[in-house]
Amino acid sequence: MRYQIKHALVQYAADTILEDVNFEIHDNEKIAIVGRNGCGKTTLLKLIAGDIHMNNLDSDEECGIFMAGKQEIGFLRQISFTEGDVTVEEEIKKTFAPVFACESRMAQIEQELHLVGENKQLLYEYDNLQKKMEALRGYSWRRDMEVIFQQFGFGLEDLKRPIGSFSGGQQTKVAFIKLLLSRPDIMLLDEPTNHLDLPTIEWLENYLKNYDKAVVIVSHDRMFLDRIIDVTYEIEYRQIKRYPGNYSAFLKRKEENLIKQEKDYEEQQKEIQRLTEWIEKWKNTPTKVAATRSKRMAIEHMVKVEKPRRFDTKTFHAMFTPRIESYTDVLTVKNLKIGYDKELSQVSFTLRKGNRLAILGENGKGKSTLLKTLVGMVEPLGGNLTFGHNVEWGYFDQQKAVVNDADPEQTVLDNFWEEYPKLLREEVRSALGSFLFSQEEVMKKMGQLSGGEKVRLALCKMFQTKPNLLILDEPTNHMDILGKQALEQMLQNFQGTVLFVSHDRYFVKQVATGILEFGQISVKQYDCGYEEYLQEKVKLGEQGRAVAQGKVTAATGFSTAVTRAGKAASQAPTLQDVFDKKTYYNPGKVKSRLERQLEKYEKQLSESEEKAAALQLQLLDPALSSDYQKLMELQKQLEAEEHTQETLLERMVETETELEGL
Repeated sequence: MRYQIKHALVQYAADTILEDVNFEIHDNEKIAIVGRNGCGKTTLLKLIAGDIHMNNLDSDEECGIFMAGKQEIGFLRQISFTEGDVTVEEEIKKTFAPVFACESRMAQIEQELHLVGENKQLLYEYDNLQKKMEALRGYSWRRDMEVIFQQFGFGLEDLKRPIGSFSGGQQTKVAFIKLLLSRPDIMLLDEPTNHLDLPTIEWLENYLKNYDKAVVIVSHDRMFLDRIIDVTYEIEYRQIKRYPGNYSAFLKRKEENLIKQEKDYEEQQKEIQRLTEWIEKWKNTPTKVAATRSKRMAIEHMVKVEKPRRFDTKTFHAMFTPRIESYTDVLTVKNLKIGYDKELSQVSFTLRKGNRLAILGENGKGKSTLLKTLVGMVEPLGGNLTFGHNVEWGYFDQQKAVVNDADPEQTVLDNFWEEYPKLLREEVRSALGSFLFSQEEVMKKMGQLSGGEKVRLALCKMFQTKPNLLILDEPTNHMDILGKQALEQMLQNFQGTVLFVSHDRYFVKQVATGILEFGQISVKQYDCGYEEYLQEKVKLGEQGRAVAQGKVTAATGFSTAVTRAGKAASQAPTLQDVFDKKTYYNPGKVKSRLERQLEKYEKQLSESEEKAAALQLQLLDPALSSDYQKLMELQKQLEAEEHTQETLLERMVETETELEGL
């Protein structure tokens, strides 16, 4: 066991945040901590990191934090770098201080050995330093740095830029890169997928799944958790409970446990009632005194089954109908050039009534810029866009919602009322109540709101206009899982049209009826849901590989034929050679050998294609969707078969060229 917390109590002033916490980290477990916003997930991470302490350390109860030896704990904090003039490379290289110390000492030992000759003590120290370098991945630090840096969407030239020239979000990414490169024994991640694009999230999934140490994650990204996690801890009603398996397994086990607890509780209550009624009936009968006492003791000694509390499913439930209905053609975008100082992308798509179009792609391609251009916040650089008749849009900007420049002393009630002054007080409270701002919550000050609460308030304001077109930029950031599920249901039942940017794949899968993909070269629209879109991408990838393979094979065959022709010409026997040496050549035997060889290659190619097809089917098996290690193995096997096919095709072309020459 790497780490253990026993019976911890955590309080802020008089408020109890967590009580009787028992938490364990074994070996290289990947652990999720889930629960509602404000339940204490980040508090638990801070307790593990040592940022806060238990409040019951002085109690007589056995409690405390225990570790197996010295465990390096890395925690991704929201920080800004103090030395703004330092380059990114210099900042990241601070992570490798132990590596550079090893290198320096090894260089010293090499010099000493050169001067004094063989020395067992120095050789022993040098050997230990080499082992330490291997453990620290010291021989590949630069390659690791460059690979991870680029995976987070940076270019290698950005390594030379001052850290202060990057935005706050980009600086957080650099801090994340430093944490990954430091390779702590226990890595603590709080919402690691926020602000990451899909390719980076998928890369991070693979990295963490194969990380050879422990990882503890707080995240509301359900697909991310399902693909990485081995163990799930849930915090509910200040209590914490451990469940084996990923997030989906946790939900299933929790429901099963609740059903069993309800059944056990009801049966026990019936038994207590039966015994109590018997006692009441016979308690004054002298001959039944012993039996009455026995039954009373049976009730007292029962291990009471706690009355089950249903899941904490309180969430917003706003449903609204658009003020007016739009025409069929909601939005037409043609050759729209988007960007600020320079063009980021050129976009064409159509949006019809009832569509829910998800915008996907890497960061920096212009997804959010497109939305800002549509609502008039950014001027287009070219092309045109046309809204249909009766279209009334509402725009949600998650960055603006969270930053929120409102007076921090203003109440939620006054902030909403300020935007809609014509509404009656009861109407304002009703609107806010549908987004979980009820009773005393409406008197909460704006400066006290969490990120999730700010998002709910911004959505509440937008829905109040009753638009028939929703334009949403990352609406689920800062939302807990139940909040996401509520929004999913709202959008699924919405009678209007939705255009949204999201990196939450599960949310996209549940909501989207179409995909607008910002690719490496162009922007493409897919008239299908997320799962069909993924299947289409697989098909397009296969077709692309086949075309590329055909071009490579043809080019290789042509090149080989030219080379062989040149070689044959240079090696052709001269007249003098014929006189000097007898040449024996049987065209029939050569042709027969080449035909057998070609037949052999064709058979091997057919077998390889069958293996590749079987591997493709396994990769699409839903049962393996969370077994990332198995998926990686299958992918490697598939790549090996594709490489074999390329080699066989090249050999077949060479053989066919020789046969044609005969």
